[in-house]
Amino acid sequence: MTLPLIAPMLATPGTLPPPAQDARWAYETKQDGQRAVVSLPGDGTLVLRARSGEDITAAYPELRALGGALGTPAVLDGEILALDRQGRADFQLLQSRMGLAQAPAKAARLAATAPVHLVLFDVMHLAEESLLRVPYSRRRARLEALALEGPTWSTPGALVGHGREALEATRAHGLEGLVCKRLDSPYEPGVRSRAWIKIRNMRTADVLVGGWLPGKGRLTGLPGAVLVGQRTGSGLRYVGSVGTGWSEAERTELAALLREAATEVCPFDAVPAAPGARWVRPLLVGEVRYSTRTRAGMLRQPSWLRLRTDLTPEESAADLPAPPIG
Repeated sequence: MTLPLIAPMLATPGTLPPPAQDARWAYETKQDGQRAVVSLPGDGTLVLRARSGEDITAAYPELRALGGALGTPAVLDGEILALDRQGRADFQLLQSRMGLAQAPAKAARLAATAPVHLVLFDVMHLAEESLLRVPYSRRRARLEALALEGPTWSTPGALVGHGREALEATRAHGLEGLVCKRLDSPYEPGVRSRAWIKIRNMRTADVLVGGWLPGKGRLTGLPGAVLVGQRTGSGLRYVGSVGTGWSEAERTELAALLREAATEVCPFDAVPAAPGARWVRPLLVGEVRYSTRTRAGMLRQPSWLRLRTDLTPEESAADLPAPPIG
């Protein structure tokens, strides 16, 4: 049968529901992967579509077997993950698999060395029935009744109530965050809805500014981003570029401080790939917020919090271990 094309429902950034409403919500682990709408015609095949609507089926050949796992036509919502050795989603690992829909031979080779896993969390259409107007709690029950567990796919559970405990558990296990879903909510295709709330776990770190990239447009003459590092036993290790988190006045203040610290010598152990970078002596200590680190120790999604005038460069990171690799 011909299945409907359904755009994925999107979550709105926010905070936990009030305690008095906690029992009206379900809580799912926020996954760090590629969103996928899965169409299963019931004939043993499947089609995977990205959030943009692009057909990405050929990029993930190890997921094709899911097509034969369900004899009933269905449209499912899920996330494609690449897992590290601890079984946690690693977006950097996944990046080697993304964008290969037009390169099936390469996708097949990588499927053997860097396989992906599909987690399923919603069902929008089943048999000849649209479930878009059915409340989340009933859709979730229908999904779990399908018992879709396989070598490269699974249906993780959702917790009703106990949101604070669920959020703390994601933080304790180093997971990306939590998605809160109102039990009575319909499925809203393509809508960023307040009925789904995403909470991203963020961390903070003290860093040393070792360079900057000139801004463009309205930021001409000001830093567009700063290049930051952390001290290790061998020197200053580059951990990323930070380009958000300042007001215009703060950028102007920072520009003056960077000019005073200018040098022709790159202060990092290894020169980062940053064309047009201006180097500075690592005298400025900043505090940044970030979501997680890549396997190479780089900060993901960093933003500037504040200048740490209360710390000297020696105090800022002297006691920090080298950022983790792997």
